Amino acid sequence: MSARLKISLMIVSAMAIVAIAPFAGLTFIDPASLLIEGHPDAEVFWRLRLPRTMGSFFAGAALSMGGLIFQALFRNPLATPFTLGVSSGASLGASVFFWLGGGMAMVRSAGIGPLLSALTGAGLSMVLVWSITRSKGGVSTAVMLLAGVVVNFFFSSLVLFVQYLGDARDSLRIMRWLMGSLAGLETARLADLGFVTLFGGLVIMALAPQMDLLTAGEEMAASRGVRLKTLKLAIFVTASVMVGTVVSMAGPIGFVGLMVPHACRLMLGWSHRRLTPAVLFSGGAFLVLCDLASRLVLAPAEVPVGIITALLGGPFFLWILFRTGGAGDLF
Repeated sequence: MSARLKISLMIVSAMAIVAIAPFAGLTFIDPASLLIEGHPDAEVFWRLRLPRTMGSFFAGAALSMGGLIFQALFRNPLATPFTLGVSSGASLGASVFFWLGGGMAMVRSAGIGPLLSALTGAGLSMVLVWSITRSKGGVSTAVMLLAGVVVNFFFSSLVLFVQYLGDARDSLRIMRWLMGSLAGLETARLADLGFVTLFGGLVIMALAPQMDLLTAGEEMAASRGVRLKTLKLAIFVTASVMVGTVVSMAGPIGFVGLMVPHACRLMLGWSHRRLTPAVLFSGGAFLVLCDLASRLVLAPAEVPVGIITALLGGPFFLWILFRTGGAGDLF
């Protein structure tokens, strides 16, 4: 089967999943009810299920593409969108908001408090990682990785500290947010998430030839005229903005950016021009299915989608680890 046919099948399958998912749930919505004005099922479909499905799709696509380019940057299939501390920075920002929420009435009344706080935390982590990397001279991926690990652990520790300082109500809110859930995704923010996801996809497509050379080795890329510093900065900023936006809206949802890019790479090879549309649609459809499972597995109760992806991602991570023999090389 040709790569073009595989990509076409992935896109068609993803679109089919997105089209069917809003009708499924605790109760199945009859498509005919959408034609009846004022029907309760139609209200549920348009106001709740369809926006949540689209939010799941955009979030999954953004996380998957972030994982794809981080794996290219570090030449390691075990790299994830959360490698450089963006997730922990966003988590710290949201945790601080929940802790100080009573003193942030103006922001809370606007309905965007956690979003702004999480984006601020994600931005802070980006600045710290990049500053540490530049302080060592050049833009070494090894230094960037170590800086990201340090920032990630530091901010994660601060999240625990904030959770300790808060009362029982604040701690519960922080804990539930850290599990990752699409239940609280605001419909008004869907356009923002969609724009960031699609724009990020266009940037990745434009960088695809250079990323192909980067995965072959930095020396090879430099000899072919690739400006490594500019490319690494573009990858770092693009992935961080996409991941930070998702985390600020839905909390940290792990393993999506690990599983989807690796599965697509097994089927399509390492060409990023081929991988980008496949990862975008497959990642979106994957998170839509995970979100559907989160609503059905313990119905009528709802499991945070971050738990579902973690249950799937743990065994997948081990499979990659043993498959690569522990070396973690991309090829």
